[in-house]
Amino acid sequence: MGTGPHARARRTAFALLAALTIAGCSQDRPAAGPTTPSPSPQRTSPEEICAELVSYWAKETLKGGKWAGLDWEQKGLSNAQYALHEQIVSAGRAEAKRHGTAAALRLADGLAQQECASRGGATANSENWRPPD
Repeated sequence: MGTGPHARARRTAFALLAALTIAGCSQDRPAAGPTTPSPSPQRTSPEEICAELVSYWAKETLKGGKWAGLDWEQKGLSNAQYALHEQIVSAGRAEAKRHGTAAALRLADGLAQQECASRGGATANSENWRPPD
């Protein structure tokens, strides 16, 4: 291997790697604890999905988020959900002028829940919508 500074560094690195490999293969490690089962997927209603999607995208628009300019399909909205989105954004902008952005974001959450619940998820006129698995 030689005797220069690079040779000493290689020997040191090799010794360190060997020590780490041996330590990693040791049988003295504690046994893995019991695994917790992952939660089973919960069914989500069309109304809940609608409220989450419409509220999220309305708030992104009100905040001027990077992806706010995507179209309704890219946002995963039905035609009716997009119409709700536009109504909520309009109401949110008016609320922001009167009471600030935080109030507008709260309004968006409340309106999305209310309107999506009253319209059964607002999915009836969407050709793309599929019920959750």
